[in-house]
Amino acid sequence: TLDVGLVALPQPPIDGLVLKPWRRDPVMAFLPAGWPAPARVTPAWLADRPLILNDATTRLSRQTGEWFAGAGLNPRARIQLNYNDAIKSLVAAGYGATLLPHEATAPQPDPRIIMRPLRPALWRPLGIAHRAEKVEQATRHVLDVLWELRAASGG
Repeated sequence: TLDVGLVALPQPPIDGLVLKPWRRDPVMAFLPAGWPAPARVTPAWLADRPLILNDATTRLSRQTGEWFAGAGLNPRARIQLNYNDAIKSLVAAGYGATLLPHEATAPQPDPRIIMRPLRPALWRPLGIAHRAEKVEQATRHVLDVLWELRAASGG
């Protein structure tokens, strides 16, 4: 059963589940700090570098593939993982670059990593999912806080 979930969008409708857009985070290029990098990273520039990306089961992987495909590119990842912190550790160690969402409230990454915006820009939309039927009071409180967080961040 589900009380509350934060999910990548879009998602197909599911009976008994309410799904509403919540916020969107910019996807950024995370690069080893020693790499000379442009102010804005393009698909063509990044495709020529070793990549560490989420595997094909994730929505982020599909978005990343679409971003590269928009420039007529289909690069292959050197390493595929589904744990963003592990991916960032590999970037910090110099194994390659990645594309990951960056939350406005997240701390700056390891000093061995530089972040660059993308051109064209890419966004990860998130939604809030919860049961459609009776929402318990504790769940309602969590939902209220999530909506307040969205409002406070300008989302």
